[in-house]
Amino acid sequence: MPDASRKRLRRTTFIYWMLLFYIIAALVWWFISLIHQNRVMRDFEISRIHSVIDSSSSPVLFQQELKKINDEHQRNKSKYIGEGSIFFLLTMLGAAFVYRSVRRQFNLQQQQQNFMMAVTHELKTPISVARLNLETLQKYNLDAEKQKKIIRTTLDETARLNFLTNNILITAQLERDGYKSPKEDLDLSTLLRDCLQDFRNRFPDRIIKEQIEADADVKGDPLLLQMLINNLLENAIKYSSRESPVTAVLKKYRSGIELQVKDEGPGIPDDEKKKVFSK
Repeated sequence: MPDASRKRLRRTTFIYWMLLFYIIAALVWWFISLIHQNRVMRDFEISRIHSVIDSSSSPVLFQQELKKINDEHQRNKSKYIGEGSIFFLLTMLGAAFVYRSVRRQFNLQQQQQNFMMAVTHELKTPISVARLNLETLQKYNLDAEKQKKIIRTTLDETARLNFLTNNILITAQLERDGYKSPKEDLDLSTLLRDCLQDFRNRFPDRIIKEQIEADADVKGDPLLLQMLINNLLENAIKYSSRESPVTAVLKKYRSGIELQVKDEGPGIPDDEKKKVFSK
């Protein structure tokens, strides 16, 4: 989290706790004042009946009036305790709701910033490579074979750029439930091989193996399936050492098709696995 965001979060948290402390202190002071006032009123009423009724001459009447005063005092006390408890409970529930909402908003803001930084980094890489290749073609008189190689690399990078922008657009549509997934018959074996070849071109120094059974026909959205495969391959490459291989396995069973992307990285910690499908 950037220093500015961290300071803003600390300042907001401090103001929040100060306001909450003031509200609770005011509530406690209100409760103590009412209890004290109720006790004073009881003592006043008792002293009043002492001056009006002679307890020795009319003990029954005196006890009846005293009982009324004590009952009224007890009812008021119970009412204040009940109202105070309800107000305190509502205050704490509201405080917890506000605190969680503010924290969630800050976390969402931080996630958006991280997302923008990641997207910017991912988009700049193919743009920089394509620009460098075009400048090379412009400045130097290369032979036909080198020109073809540079053009092929540039086309691969522009295809990657196009795929990244499609990812962003589809993600935005999925957030708004506005994406209509087209279901069509496709060969998952061919799609997986194409994705693997793309990653071999992007990471020529990595060992990428495959165990793919042919004619794995499925019905689905080819773009979403390509995003799925690319995400698995990219994570496998990103979180494993350069020397270790990444293996893609596609098997057919009677019950369906199984796709695996294996790597020899450290894996996901157990306490982080529940966050796999979080943004």
